Amino acid sequence: MIDETRYRSYLEALVAGQRNACRNIVLQLHDAGVPLQTIYVDLFQRSLYEIGSLWEQNRISVAVEHMATAITEYLMAVLYPTLFIPKPSDRSIIVSCVANEYHQIGGKMVADILEIRGWSTYFLGANTPLADLLTMVQEKRPNWVALSLSVFFNMPHLERAIEALRGLDGPFRILVGGQAFRWAEDAFSKRYPEIRVCKSLNDIDRLEMD
Repeated sequence: MIDETRYRSYLEALVAGQRNACRNIVLQLHDAGVPLQTIYVDLFQRSLYEIGSLWEQNRISVAVEHMATAITEYLMAVLYPTLFIPKPSDRSIIVSCVANEYHQIGGKMVADILEIRGWSTYFLGANTPLADLLTMVQEKRPNWVALSLSVFFNMPHLERAIEALRGLDGPFRILVGGQAFRWAEDAFSKRYPEIRVCKSLNDIDRLEMD
């Protein structure tokens, strides 16, 4: 758990675009032994959700939101070389944003966390064409396919991806997550009861038990 004072200092620096101040806070937490998942959930995820709420309330601009996302991606890149990657297990996952979805940071966090647990992860990034996603699934034959959706209006792209994945041979399961499910989880789960919905990075802990 990250204390509230430290979190508020980080958020203030993030909104102000003070990248070095954010970096110092993150490295202090890392040097103090705070686990990567805690930094991702209690600092990165929480702050980006709050940034999104500030934008929805018209208290910050799109430019500030984009700047905060870019700083967070930079900080993830700073932390990545420090990670201890264990010997890969027999579990694998493809993580991808659906077509027309450009918010990739949540998916990258999922891939990073599972990678340090020994999973073989294949992160495809933003706006992945459906045909390319299907080709990758056929080539890698993963245990899971995770699809990220932040913008609710891109739901038709997600539904097309799900239907196409259902048409492939293979024992993989499908996981979905992202900000869009703050509003769409109940309706989605009723339509696709077999698909796992990940509302928070902490929800991926359950994948270890499946």
